[in-house]
Amino acid sequence: MTRVPGEESVSQSLQTFIAGLPKAELHVHHVGSASPRIVSELAARHADSKVPADPEALADFFTFTDFAHFITVYLSVVDLIRTPEDVRLLTYEVARDMARQNVRYAELTLTPFSSTRRGIDARAFMEAIEDARKAAESEFGTVLRWCFDIPGEAGLEAAEETTRLATDDALRPEGLVSFGLGGPEIGVPRPQFKPYFDRAIAAGLRSVPHAGETTGPETVWDALNYLGAERIGHGTSSAQDPKLLAHLAEHGIPLEVCPTSNIATRAVTSLDVHPLRQFVDAGVPVTINSDDPPMFSTDLNTEYAVAARLLDLDERGLAGLAKNAVRASFLDEPGKARIAAEIDTYTDRWLADA
Repeated sequence: MTRVPGEESVSQSLQTFIAGLPKAELHVHHVGSASPRIVSELAARHADSKVPADPEALADFFTFTDFAHFITVYLSVVDLIRTPEDVRLLTYEVARDMARQNVRYAELTLTPFSSTRRGIDARAFMEAIEDARKAAESEFGTVLRWCFDIPGEAGLEAAEETTRLATDDALRPEGLVSFGLGGPEIGVPRPQFKPYFDRAIAAGLRSVPHAGETTGPETVWDALNYLGAERIGHGTSSAQDPKLLAHLAEHGIPLEVCPTSNIATRAVTSLDVHPLRQFVDAGVPVTINSDDPPMFSTDLNTEYAVAARLLDLDERGLAGLAKNAVRASFLDEPGKARIAAEIDTYTDRWLADA
């Protein structure tokens, strides 16, 4: 794992604490979580792909010049997922990697339109992810839930298909809890997706669109006012609007913050100017996430170390950050209580031993 700037200033003791800390993750992408080993295996399986099969070459391939370049690279990896067997393999292995980091619960963002338009049968896709989900919970103890997101760059056709897959009782997977919107923000206005979010919300799904990552705070306002957002993916530019920060704080709307991702995609120029501290000082609930971890040479443990440096947190502070994610999740209340208690028990024992 390549060290992320800002992580190295955290003590080894605190990094060890983070590694063992029970955690939940709310903003992490399915394909974007494919490890170099899995990407290279899929690339070798599909030899016509532009993605290099050599794991060492992937490091250069995953070096982004800007957000548009990141999207291009991301979509080339999406193209490696061509069969239900590919879907199942990826999902199961992502859960394995999460379990190694003591992630107890994750809401994994999937883009089913990317698979169905490539010819994967919708029912076979659902069966593949559900089979992997159940196996992961049984074998690793990691609970997975799904967010189906619209790839914004694919337009309203993708919105219609994603909504159909998310709301059709004959197809909708048991683990589905939320509905999102990803991809580029520039040139993809949020209000056009209102009818689709309305249908998803009416079907019982929770609204979690990306907004304000590469555009200004007006995109976050649109996500709130048109899409009924209950959490905001990234929301980085919210720091530019004091009224927006006050609104998020007053209504307890969490931001899903992904520090290293923001640097890698050039949404933020450096960690030293990342707005995470501004969010916390304004009283906005924040959760820490890895977004597309292997693509950004990071993982959730590393993101917690970065947050510890940016927010000057000790063990209790990091435990509080972990509990923020549990509270902001769409897990049922008994599940939330179980993980929160596990976080407290782990932290108390750590400090007693220290």
